[in-house]
Amino acid sequence: MLEHGCSAPPSLQFGPQLLLLPWTGYAADRFERRKLLIVTQAASGFLALILGLLCVTELVQLWHVYVIAFYSRDKSLINAPDKTQELAIEVHGLVKAFGKHRAVDDLSFCVPSGCIYGVLGPNGAGKTTTINILATLLRADAGVAKVFGYDVTQYPQIVRQLIGVTGQYASVDETLSATENLVIFSRLLGLSAQQARRKASSLLEEFGLTEAAMRPLSQFSGGMRRRLDLAASLIAQPPLIFLDEPTTGLDPRTRSQMWDTIRRLVRTGSTVLLTTQYLDEADQLASRIVVVDHGKVVAEGTPDELKKRVGTATLHLRLSDTMQLPAAQQIVEQHLGLKANRSPDTGTLSAPMIDADKVTAVLISLRGAGVHVSEMSVQKPTLDEVFLTLTGQGVKVKGDPL
Repeated sequence: MLEHGCSAPPSLQFGPQLLLLPWTGYAADRFERRKLLIVTQAASGFLALILGLLCVTELVQLWHVYVIAFYSRDKSLINAPDKTQELAIEVHGLVKAFGKHRAVDDLSFCVPSGCIYGVLGPNGAGKTTTINILATLLRADAGVAKVFGYDVTQYPQIVRQLIGVTGQYASVDETLSATENLVIFSRLLGLSAQQARRKASSLLEEFGLTEAAMRPLSQFSGGMRRRLDLAASLIAQPPLIFLDEPTTGLDPRTRSQMWDTIRRLVRTGSTVLLTTQYLDEADQLASRIVVVDHGKVVAEGTPDELKKRVGTATLHLRLSDTMQLPAAQQIVEQHLGLKANRSPDTGTLSAPMIDADKVTAVLISLRGAGVHVSEMSVQKPTLDEVFLTLTGQGVKVKGDPL
């Protein structure tokens, strides 16, 4: 007994039960202290169990991250036959609408690990929206999207550990120098101060920015900012990298250096999903290409497979009189059986051909119709012809908003 006739309060060990006392204190006058203690300890035990399960779940998810990251870099998987390769990306029936406009409309494709996969399409086709969904920046309205088997909606934290993103606009800090930007990103990714400085120096040298390393970014050109932004996304070199028009605004030499860097990423085990407005870039880099228009897949395959869809060769004609283009187009389409594309500004006409022997018949018909041809050539089809044939329009210079 203590002074004033009060009995000693029951002893409480420090633990989770103390967190519940404010919730149970109001009942002190209604229940005996012993019963209150029993209830409190039972509730605290239940709380400890829940916290423990949450911790175990987080540990399991982290373990999955490291397992996936390790095996996605395994060269034995990368060099395996296509049908046994692990899929880096799976997209099935993906839908995303903004108001009444469907930016992505029932989109489906799969990306094998260890390759460069190109996504091509005219402005507003839904390329950037698709990348934002895969990168967990947007939530799809319908469909399934997976990264290394993990649903991007159910496991966003895991997916973010497996990807790197370089968007259309630089994400670096304009008030800092190139070195300071890379060091900060490296430290945020868990590198020590010494490792961060070493990594920053290595990346600056690789991207040709060593001489400007200590200059503030406000003095950088657009191309230099773009190179630094890509360098920042490669600090950790994740298993899957999204490159959304990475060479926009770069000069030819820097663009070629960027191509070499992208190829090196794949050689060291990463998978690259590439959107680009340069068709020759996709032709040079991508092992497979998906052509997207109005949020739908219109074609998918290797660059050579896509070119064969518009014929084995392309007929190019330049007319002396641009007013004769409609008549020439009608004659060419009658003989070749495929749609021809004309350009009134340059007075040119191009059409895919399956049989090159028909060129003679086309020229005879044009001459008989009084259409004067100033230039004629037959070439292998390019991805430009693929675009014009499959989507009815070329790729514009500006990046698409969706």
